[in-house]
Amino acid sequence: MGDVDVHALRGINVDIKKGDFVSILGKSGSGKSTFMNILGCLDVPTKGKYLLDGVDVSSLTNDQLANLRNLKIGFVFQSFNLLSRTSALENVELPLMYNRKISSKEMRERSLKALESVGLANRAGHMPNQISGGEQQRVAIARSLVNDPVVILADEPTGNLDTRTSVEVMDIFQRLNNQGITVVIVTHEADIAAFTKRNITFRDGRIIRDIEVEKPRQAEEELLQMPVAMEDEI
Repeated sequence: MGDVDVHALRGINVDIKKGDFVSILGKSGSGKSTFMNILGCLDVPTKGKYLLDGVDVSSLTNDQLANLRNLKIGFVFQSFNLLSRTSALENVELPLMYNRKISSKEMRERSLKALESVGLANRAGHMPNQISGGEQQRVAIARSLVNDPVVILADEPTGNLDTRTSVEVMDIFQRLNNQGITVVIVTHEADIAAFTKRNITFRDGRIIRDIEVEKPRQAEEELLQMPVAMEDEI
């Protein structure tokens, strides 16, 4: 920042294994966003190494990083980041458009399968403004899955959602994780972090806590006990 070097991260040493379900916690300025940017190959560390699926990304070019992001990482954002004039199916297809080895037929089949995995096969032709916020986030999750990534990175995925819809989204992440998919989420909410298997807390660029969650909350069970809004309450 100007003439001042800001050490966003200091001496971080983390091993996230295949099949982990991890929450990244910390206040603004704690370093968690920089950490996620490095995990997502959006930034590279000025010192040290980052190995993604066995690949040292520290010396890769921008084009190589972009290719790695497309093939290895699924992104989910707080604001959904869907194209407004594009159907749910076409939004999910977007990451596949950069893979010239995939035919249009296979692209469509894989995208429909991804939508089906989040319970939205019947919304494939709907535009983002024709579906709810929770459904938009599920489309975004389907988009993150369509390339069969080694890890899904979710930045505040429940930040714009109400309580029930947040639990529904965490239910999807738990089901995906139970299938062996590695999931890492950034969240400010301790109750959301309680759905994951591991909590890593940052402060002033350092990890101050890295714990296994002894008994994660089970979203599926909680949804069964939560009331569903009636039409006249919406």
